[in-house]
This record gives sequence, C-alpha cells and structure tokens, in this order.
Amino acid sequence: MSVAFVFPGQGSQAVGMGKALADAYPAARDVFAEVDEALGEPLSCTIWAGPLDQLTLTENAQPALMATSLAVIRVLFGNEGSVGGKVAFVAGHSLGEYSALAAAGAISLADTARLLRLRGKAMQVAVPVGQGAMAALLGIDAAGAEKAVVEAAQGDICQVANDNDPGQVVISGTKAAVERAGEIAKKYGAKRAMMLNVSAPFHCALMQPAADAMREALVKITIHKPGVPLIANVVAAAITEPDDIRRRLVEQVTATVRWRESVLEMSRLGVTQVCEIGAGKVLCGLARRIVPGLVVTPVGSPEDIEAALAALA
Repeated sequence: MSVAFVFPGQGSQAVGMGKALADAYPAARDVFAEVDEALGEPLSCTIWAGPLDQLTLTENAQPALMATSLAVIRVLFGNEGSVGGKVAFVAGHSLGEYSALAAAGAISLADTARLLRLRGKAMQVAVPVGQGAMAALLGIDAAGAEKAVVEAAQGDICQVANDNDPGQVVISGTKAAVERAGEIAKKYGAKRAMMLNVSAPFHCALMQPAADAMREALVKITIHKPGVPLIANVVAAAITEPDDIRRRLVEQVTATVRWRESVLEMSRLGVTQVCEIGAGKVLCGLARRIVPGLVVTPVGSPEDIEAALAALA
C-alpha cells in the first residue's frame, strides 16, 4: 500500500489542538517548545488555551497548524522528524505545503515557523480590510467556476482560489467581483454561493505584496531536497529541487490551490492511502470525494498514532 501524508491549511485550527499529543509524548512537546523559541513568544499557550480569535489570526493560525502537524511527525518518526523512506509523497493545502516540506526534511522547523509567521502577517496586510472577499461555490466544477470569474471580473480581480473537490470551488478577489461571480456561477451549475468569513482574499492577484515578501524571505533560508517528493499546489505535480520549491512557494501566494488535481495525481502515481497529519479531517473528506476508493486516515491524536504506524509498517 502506497501512502501519502497530507497537511491541513487555514480553517482547521481549533483551541486545544495538539495538547493531548504533547501531554502524551515528550517529542510532541518539544516541537511546540521549538516553535515558541523560534517565534520568541509562547504561541503554544494560544494554541492550547486560546482565545479562539487570537488563534484564528492568520499570523498565529499558520505557524500553529504547522506546529501541530510536525508534533505528529516527531511522534511517528522520532527526533529526525523526516518521513523519508516510509511515505511515497507529501502535500499540503496552502500553508500546509510548508508543513509538508518541514516533515520531508526540506526546511527546518524553526525556519518554517518564522516563514509562516511572516506569510501570515504579509497576507493579512496585503489588502485593506473590506476591499477583498472569498466565496465558496458549491455544486460546480473548476471549469464552470473559471467561466464565472472571467465573466464577473469586469476589470476587477476575481480568480479561482481553491479547486478543492469535484463540487467545491473557492473564489477570491475584490468584494464586488466575488459577489458578481457568486450570482453568475449559478448559470454554470453552482447550487449555492456562500461568502466566507475570512480576513483577506487569499490566493489571488491582490496577494502580490505578500508574494513579494515571501520571495525576499525564501532566498535567505536553506531549502534541502526533500526526503520524498512534494505534490505542489500550483502545478499538481511532484517536485524535489530546492530552486523549484522556492519558486512554487512564491507563486502559491497568488495562484490557485489545485487540490483536486493534486489528489488525482497522487492516485495516478499509485497512492492508495492518504493520512491527514495534524488538526481536523477536512482533507480526508475532500480525498474521499475526489478518489472514492482511497483509504483515508486522520492522524492528530494519541489514539490515531497506532493506526498510522500500522499503515506505515
């Protein structure tokens, strides 16, 4: 059985995530301590005790979700914290791509924490509050959503942000254009358009200032060749070269998260089981809808660890 590890993105955060794991395993506790040290503040206190509005801030949620995922990895693989040799591929949804790279040994834990803190801040300030928006289009495929955003743009920014599964596409851009696209999408098959309660319009051209900030930051850190290939968001294909990884992480800020295609590509390459590493079960649900035959396993609690180890045996 070929296994892929996938790592959740923003929205999966919850107060208390990773606490049971840290209580049960010193290796998990050490991850949260390392992240706290890298950031120069006790982020773990916010992760475990809240308040939720502080955890949900983009600059906190991104490194917090990564820390929770990497705590699982350390428990599974020890202090080396790399999935090499046990897993066929890694992938992550948006910020989860950084978690995936850290798990595969491409970027150090401390560098990943600092990069995600910067990424969260840069994405938050890229667009003045109220100017951008995101919406989930339900019951429509990516092709239909693409027609809707092109028709709705009318000189504004409107893009497909996340191609999540065969019937769920998220769009992003200026508020007026996103609202227009929500209505237009109904003629292309959307059953419903739901405006999302987000702090910024992620994964569209309005995020270019954040992409520029990440380009500047990423050239200053060391990226190693990962122990296993990364299925990258922006190309939905396997990559391993550090320069390619750096380039795709920059592009990812303004480009579509091609998650549906990424899961299909993993399946095409022989993956039969997907383990979602960290908080929540969102990616497990998407994977079931994209490739119904996939075995999906959430791994985020002490009770999940034995099942994950069995899958890797």
